[in-house]
Amino acid sequence: MNRFPSFVAYAAPLAVATVSALVLMSSPALAETPTIDTTPFVSALSRAEVRADLLSRSQLIHGQSEWAMQMNPSQRPMAGLSRAQVKAEYVTARDVVQAINAEDSGSAYFARARVRGTHASTVVAGSGSR
Repeated sequence: MNRFPSFVAYAAPLAVATVSALVLMSSPALAETPTIDTTPFVSALSRAEVRADLLSRSQLIHGQSEWAMQMNPSQRPMAGLSRAQVKAEYVTARDVVQAINAEDSGSAYFARARVRGTHASTVVAGSGSR
């Protein structure tokens, strides 16, 4: 007796949701680009001709590849430091990072540093003054 109205009350929203989902999914999705360029690309040279031209004009040294041309060898990093100085600085920085990332989040490191006076402005938990 009340089965038919309850079935309609259940089936009607379900049918509307299904139809609306089908309508939305049937439309084309153009999400890959905001504009659609239909102009075809036509090359005047073949791939081999372009590669030969590129390699003939390049200043490649024997044993290098095309990918080496992308690097700029004139801009070499100049630190002005010796290898030993850079290595010592790296080891010191590595130890500091390891201490700060320790289980206590570097509290012990900062407490020792405060005693030594290297980080005088650091406030350690539990200390009332700077």
